[in-house]
Amino acid sequence: MVLIAAFFCALKIDIMRIENEIKLGFKDVMFRPKRSTLKSRSQVCLERTFKFLHSSVQWTGIPVMAANMDTVGTFEMAIALGKKKLFSAIHKHYTVEEWNTFINSAPKGIEDYIAVSTGTGEADFDKVTQILDFNKSLKFICIDVANGYSEHFVSFVKRARTQFTDKVIIAGNVVTGEMVEELLLAGADVVKVGIGPGSVCTTRVKTGVGYPQLSAIIECADAAHGLGGLIISDGGCSVPGDVSKAFGAGADFVMLGGMLAGHDESGGETIEKEGKVYKQFYGMSSATAMDKHVGGVAEYRASEGKTVEVAYRGPVEHTLQDILGGLRSTCTYVGASKLKELSKRTTFIRVAEQENKVYSK
Repeated sequence: MVLIAAFFCALKIDIMRIENEIKLGFKDVMFRPKRSTLKSRSQVCLERTFKFLHSSVQWTGIPVMAANMDTVGTFEMAIALGKKKLFSAIHKHYTVEEWNTFINSAPKGIEDYIAVSTGTGEADFDKVTQILDFNKSLKFICIDVANGYSEHFVSFVKRARTQFTDKVIIAGNVVTGEMVEELLLAGADVVKVGIGPGSVCTTRVKTGVGYPQLSAIIECADAAHGLGGLIISDGGCSVPGDVSKAFGAGADFVMLGGMLAGHDESGGETIEKEGKVYKQFYGMSSATAMDKHVGGVAEYRASEGKTVEVAYRGPVEHTLQDILGGLRSTCTYVGASKLKELSKRTTFIRVAEQENKVYSK
């Protein structure tokens, strides 16, 4: 068998291969508690300060982010999160005029907690250039595609770095260390990590492509930190404990979609059924999103997202308290007085399959 593989390698013929190392998601592990000197959750500091690989910008805040989905990454969400020093990647479907109006009326300092999102087309580049020309106080750009492995995407990141030398560039999505390194070397400061883990993403079902999120974070964080870059864990968090696990695995930021859907500040149509109120939440590759923004699903592709109705949850402030409270509590269980210390204090224990079923209920 070894001789056969060597023969094909000598001929430079690609052959299928299987990686046998186990890869893990959030539900596959729990934190091992450790001795702590903390008397109260209130002693935990969740703020972090980051310097970036290519930009001179310095950022301080709580590194939890609203996803750049039009049902989550809204201007209203940005204001609510910004008040607590949390970040929002604003969705890319606002017009230049809407951006100008928002920046002129938004609370002072909001530019420290928002990113302008963009695709990788020529029209996208022109639009983000106009937004940044009109609003020079903006500091962050989020270059967002479903598949960050294309040469076109890397070229776009390089072009953006050349054009916007002083901005912090977020780029993704990828799930492997070597691609994180390539994007950082191309000009990205922060790389978004995650393919298929989101609650309204169907990429894994439609394509068979993906990577368990916890292992992706661990491997990509190691690659990024070795070069002085940062990563965002994007997708897969459904409860506050998942947010903690993402940080424990080495994520610098954690991006949330479904956990921030259904609120007053969220986008999406409001629906009433049998006396109950719901808000629409959908993936940005869903038929709903493509019907809304690009006139439907192109004939050469399938939608890779679904549309769901989320029970109305009121102001996002209450959900944020739940998320941040859970994160502080995790830190007390493992003895981390600062969020920065959490990954250093983390030991994960594998969860047996039967235990996993109980835990997941």
